[in-house]
Amino acid sequence: MAKGRLFIISGPSGAGKGTICTRLLEETEKLFFSVSMTTRKPREGEIEGRDYYFVSEEKFLEMKAGDGFLESAYVYQDHYGTPKQMVMEKLDSGNDVVLDIDIQGAMSIKKACPDGVFIFILPPSMAELRERITGRGTEENESIEVRMAGAMKEIAYIHKYDYCVVNGELEEAVCRVKAIITAEHSRVSEDIYELIEKYKEEI
Repeated sequence: MAKGRLFIISGPSGAGKGTICTRLLEETEKLFFSVSMTTRKPREGEIEGRDYYFVSEEKFLEMKAGDGFLESAYVYQDHYGTPKQMVMEKLDSGNDVVLDIDIQGAMSIKKACPDGVFIFILPPSMAELRERITGRGTEENESIEVRMAGAMKEIAYIHKYDYCVVNGELEEAVCRVKAIITAEHSRVSEDIYELIEKYKEEI
């Protein structure tokens, strides 16, 4: 059985990564979302086990010490990590997995999983990005400025990614990411060479 593909989606806070991932899961077969673990407090509407696994710092550090994360990062004074076991099980069973993670985490994944497909989501403008972050109603002014300052630092890593999608119109952005997933399954890979060997046996 062919292994699934690992898709890593990153971008500045407010770029719309989470919304795009939600649509992908609703509209794409055999695609699973890797729920990250975090020590930050839940935002309004977020559900345990769907959006994140919310844990104490003590629990997080215990898992990290036990090599329980595919990657982990410390971002905006909170810990985030990708539980390893679920991701590997899904990939080994032939399913695709999508990760919505920050730049720091993505760079760690790139070292551990060089075959991953890295997609960067950009806002249509910095003004729109500020409006989206402010519109959440969950951030203090100081926190908003920290996120805006961090956005350009994150964008500087875009050359490390395989694809870039500007999320101006959600429908178009979702279609573009879905097209990337489809295209990646048509890449020449080891599975294709195995098929060609079968051709030879049939001659």
